[in-house]
Amino acid sequence: MTFTDFLEDHPDASQDIQSWLSENRALTSSAIHAYYRSFREEWGIGPDTTAASFLDHLLAEGSLTEVQVQSEGNYSPFRRCVTNEASPIDLALSLRARSFLSHSTAVFAHGLTDRLPRTIYVNAEQSKKPKPVGSLTQEALDKAFRAKQRISRFVFIYQQYRIVILSGKHTGRQGVEEMTVAPGGARHAVSNLERTLIEITVRPAYGGGVQEVLKAYRSAASRCSVPKLLSMLRHFDYVYPYHQAIGFYLERAGVASEKLRPLRQLGRQWDFYLAHGMKDPEHDSDWRLFFPKGL
Repeated sequence: MTFTDFLEDHPDASQDIQSWLSENRALTSSAIHAYYRSFREEWGIGPDTTAASFLDHLLAEGSLTEVQVQSEGNYSPFRRCVTNEASPIDLALSLRARSFLSHSTAVFAHGLTDRLPRTIYVNAEQSKKPKPVGSLTQEALDKAFRAKQRISRFVFIYQQYRIVILSGKHTGRQGVEEMTVAPGGARHAVSNLERTLIEITVRPAYGGGVQEVLKAYRSAASRCSVPKLLSMLRHFDYVYPYHQAIGFYLERAGVASEKLRPLRQLGRQWDFYLAHGMKDPEHDSDWRLFFPKGL
């Protein structure tokens, strides 16, 4: 018996499959085979109807289309099976297990901008690593921020979108939440508002640059929680004093000075930088922060 013949005799099974596909819009062939194995046991399908025939049926009837996602560099391409409803975001999140939307894509998801950026950022956290040994010095900080910030080369192309896969700092997915994301209206894992603001501060290039980061802070000013920002910063335990940059952005976004007191109380021991590789920057003496001229 072919799988098509089986479905003609079992319309309820066809409904179950379509329901599963509506919740899983971009899939690996191995995930489809695993679903089929559990499905076959539930419906009592004989072993002569294979997982391969199940996938062939879904492709032949148009429930799924196989796509290849090419690397922008020299990495091997990804192959995925997608439904007609699959969005570029669905596809992007299927490329790494337990990944979530971050940086400028999370800025869009939270409604801080109304335009979906053509670059989609997904973060798959690294395993836990020891904290670097040694203490911070002004000389080391200056040297680090004179250079350009490193960016991920793990980039793939899908339709007119670039998908950047990040291997972020291990946090145990702190501040990652499920929310409905356009286009497509599916629910996805996304860094929450406070984590998003922190991450585009740490990696402004992934937030569209410091001008776009400031716009995001201004859009979020009435919604973000400084205590939540502070709690998350402590959990992330960065070596660099990013609280100075966050305080600077929040102040420029119009947040009241008294709300920023907890950030000031973390100290301003260092002259810090809003971005890497700035030429002839200005200096904010309150936050002890160098920032691009004219910001």
